[in-house]
Amino acid sequence: MQNYRTEEDTLGPVKIPADALWGPQTQRSLQNFKTGAKMPLELIKVLLQLKKAAAVANENEITLVKSNLIIAAVDHLLKLDDAELRKSFPLVIYQTGSGTQTNMNVNEVVANMAAKLDNTVEILPNDDVNHGQSSNDIFPTAMNITAAVSVGELEQVVSRLINKLAEKQDQYWRVVKIGRTHLQDATPLTFGQEISGWKSMLEHDLGYLKKLASTLNELAIGGTAVGTGLNTSPHFAEAIAHAMSVLYGIDFTADTNKFYGLAAHSGLNIVHGALKTLASDLMKIANDIRFLASGPRAGYGELNIPANEPGSSIMPGKVNPTQAEAVTMAAVKVIGNDVTISMAASQGNFEMNVYKPVLISTFLESAKLLTGTIIAFTDLMVAGITVNEERMQELVDCSLMTVTALSPHIGYHDSAKIAQQAQKDGMTLREAAINSGMVSADQFDQWVDPVKMTRIDEK
Repeated sequence: MQNYRTEEDTLGPVKIPADALWGPQTQRSLQNFKTGAKMPLELIKVLLQLKKAAAVANENEITLVKSNLIIAAVDHLLKLDDAELRKSFPLVIYQTGSGTQTNMNVNEVVANMAAKLDNTVEILPNDDVNHGQSSNDIFPTAMNITAAVSVGELEQVVSRLINKLAEKQDQYWRVVKIGRTHLQDATPLTFGQEISGWKSMLEHDLGYLKKLASTLNELAIGGTAVGTGLNTSPHFAEAIAHAMSVLYGIDFTADTNKFYGLAAHSGLNIVHGALKTLASDLMKIANDIRFLASGPRAGYGELNIPANEPGSSIMPGKVNPTQAEAVTMAAVKVIGNDVTISMAASQGNFEMNVYKPVLISTFLESAKLLTGTIIAFTDLMVAGITVNEERMQELVDCSLMTVTALSPHIGYHDSAKIAQQAQKDGMTLREAAINSGMVSADQFDQWVDPVKMTRIDEK
């Protein structure tokens, strides 16, 4: 470090790069913790907004001049693009479990930016920017707000996928195909009906998210060090919650148990459980689509999917279900992340959960992975799905499980004998039924009607 300045904290002098906006506590963290990804900028931006709201709430205590200067410093920082902003917020996730060093990083950067804007007014990181706060309550407050915003974004893209599936459901509502259970032939249904099952899965997942997401709206702000609210002023927490509600359009509240807010992260845990459920259902839907589109000649071949890029470096003309592969890989990661979230939420001692950075970074990773892959899955795969009706009809015609329609007329056991004989002799079900002498050609054609078997006209 050739060009540096020296500042002091409570442990002594620290050399800091001359042009850095951070201070000694950030520098110590940089020296002590070097492994892993950086703290998410989404969280940093929320912390900056919280510092701005705190400055407004504290204007009578730190003076209006200082309050306005902190607000101006935050506004300046929030105007920076992500690359520029990252230069001032370089700390990694794997640091102190309370997020204290990231909170101090924000405090120091805001204070130094304020000095650049007006060096005649001294803004102190702890006494002014962090006034009425502790890392122990401001960091989990930022965690919940950031998570709530990310869930709102995810809900929007899930809704888009549901709407796209609804279009496909209507388009193919009467296209009959063979059903499958246990990976074996089953009775017919329509492709529209099959899609309706996928759509309903996602509608339920969206409902779970909406019902559970409100638990993220409970903010720990006002608890300060251990939940008692020491060194914070009356109505400070309520003012912060109101400001965040207006800013993000989410109904946040500070009317919460602060001891819970510092020591537990049950809201993040249970909402991530809904993300895991969504991931599980997306994996099933994506797998169904890619298997039904397998081929085009040696697989199921019932669906046609968009050719977004060449599928092979050696096999010319090959097309792979890459969007399905991407969303299922994301699902695997989210399911694994749920273990991390569950373990981290269960840890910490007494008045503090000390796994906060890994909790929020993992939660955000899951939300962003799902949001991004769902957008691409919707636009680049689901929107372009078409059906191979001839192949679907071929598989219905050669299926033996349409024999189920004979059961009410000749009984289960005789119907089974016909199906088994057709399979043994390699003939169609119709041929086997007529040869059995138990069913005439006219009766078979009347009773074994794949469209009627879907009961699509009964609703």
